[in-house]
Amino acid sequence: MKLDEIIIILKRLYREHVRYHIKKILVALVLSIIVAGSTSATAWLLDPAVKKIFIDKDKTLAWLIPVWIVLAFSSKGISLYLARINVIKVGNNIAGELQKKISNSILSADIQTLDNRHSGKYISNTMFDCFMIQNLVSTGVLNLMKDSFSLIALVSLMFYQNWKLASFAIFMMPLAIFFAKSLGKRIGKVQKEAGEVAGDLTAFLSEIFKASKMIRIYQKEKRENDNAGNIIDKLVGKNIKIASVMIRATPIMEILTGFMIAGFIFYSGRLISAGELEVNNFFSFLAAMMLAYQPIRSLATINIAIYQGTAAAKRIFDVIDEPVMAKQDSNLPQLEIKKSNIKFENVSFHYLKTKEKAINEINFEITGGSMTAFVGQSGAGKSTIINLLPRFYEPQKGNIFIDEQNIQKISLNSLRKNISLVSQDVVLFDDTISANVAYGDGQASQDEIVSACKFAAADEFITKLPNGYDTYIGENGVRLSGGQKQRISIARAILKKSPIILLDEATSSLDADSEEIVQNAITNLTRNKTTLVIAHRLSTIHNADQIFVLKNGSILERGNHEHLIKNSEEYKSLYKKQLK
Repeated sequence: MKLDEIIIILKRLYREHVRYHIKKILVALVLSIIVAGSTSATAWLLDPAVKKIFIDKDKTLAWLIPVWIVLAFSSKGISLYLARINVIKVGNNIAGELQKKISNSILSADIQTLDNRHSGKYISNTMFDCFMIQNLVSTGVLNLMKDSFSLIALVSLMFYQNWKLASFAIFMMPLAIFFAKSLGKRIGKVQKEAGEVAGDLTAFLSEIFKASKMIRIYQKEKRENDNAGNIIDKLVGKNIKIASVMIRATPIMEILTGFMIAGFIFYSGRLISAGELEVNNFFSFLAAMMLAYQPIRSLATINIAIYQGTAAAKRIFDVIDEPVMAKQDSNLPQLEIKKSNIKFENVSFHYLKTKEKAINEINFEITGGSMTAFVGQSGAGKSTIINLLPRFYEPQKGNIFIDEQNIQKISLNSLRKNISLVSQDVVLFDDTISANVAYGDGQASQDEIVSACKFAAADEFITKLPNGYDTYIGENGVRLSGGQKQRISIARAILKKSPIILLDEATSSLDADSEEIVQNAITNLTRNKTTLVIAHRLSTIHNADQIFVLKNGSILERGNHEHLIKNSEEYKSLYKKQLK
């Protein structure tokens, strides 16, 4: 990263986060000044200690100076502890704020944006990158303040004691700064690569959890284990490289310090011999110089934390700054449902990664309270139409209306409040059955939850479970069968009481017995509702009021089942294939 990029990112971090915690940072700043003063005081006290105790043998100062030294160290220790507590709170709070922003970005992002980025990358941003920023604030800021003030105080003391020795001592500082800058650039590049590999690892782990059965049935454990090993080896290699670059500062500083102390002793010996320096001044100056070694070394490596933190912040800001097409806007009017009529007018849409249109110049109208089905080969555009209505995606062309209200000009919340979705990919949470059903209406009573489950033909199997409605169903309902999960999903939609229902192949993965039960539950769900259905099994849509036959993103034919069987070769072909 270039210097101007780093400055821009640091300014943004300050503007959006750090300045709201400025009181705690100022407290840490004052405490850092106390730490610096206490550190230099301990070095300064060696001058009277040597002279008054060991040379003049002053009995009073023989016990007073040790007490002052204890007080100086105590002041330093307590102040440093309190300063660290303050900046740790600031660092963790800022990391938490960024994690909340990432979470909000995920929840408000367009579905198409989420589809184009692996979930593991978001996890890496939330955990790995936020930790880097926390470290930058809680460690980097404190060290910058504490070590800068300590170095200023100690160098001032050194000049006060002997300007010739002080001039010699600080001669090595520009060298330390030069090496630190060089190391910082290298660490920034490697840190960026490590962040990307960490994202790859979380993405891989996410996938092997989801594909656990598939991996085992195809006996790919060794292959996936090798893949895991390769990614982990890459990450280990990057981390070793980061650590190697970071610890290069240690030998460099040790060598520089060795030259500095050797030269200092040689030069001090000449000054003592010439009568320009007393022994007590020598010991005090030596203590100040040795104490200055730690802040010099710390400051020499602080730019590494800055490069790490700013690289992580850039990755996080890239997520946070992702533009959102379907935005929540409370100033837009609410959707007013009258009859739930739906109209698509010259609607076209293509996905970001493809230039070919998923649907092209689609026009149709749906009467409120009716059932409309969409059929066609895979890729015909059925799911795209279903996803456009609740604005999961935004069309590149055309308009969609509900009761003559353009859905792009009404409140997004009010739009989605009036739509329920039941999909073949049922999403359930690792919670109780009651909690999963109540997701459709957080204010629902237990009686309303039970009633919805009865309509969804789910109450019978729920009451047989060990804890009934309080049974925990595991990650994505792993403890339930496919038909049971689907009925929980339908009960959730029933509880929401939406006037518009979207059914996305809701029975395609069920066996015959489960399909019949679920189909009855769907009948209860869709009664007197405007229903849009995607169905691979054409036997489930015989009673649809109208059916649209799609091909290559366009509507080929429309009509009811009887009309299409007689007049549509495409529909007839699809139907015959399913009968076979």
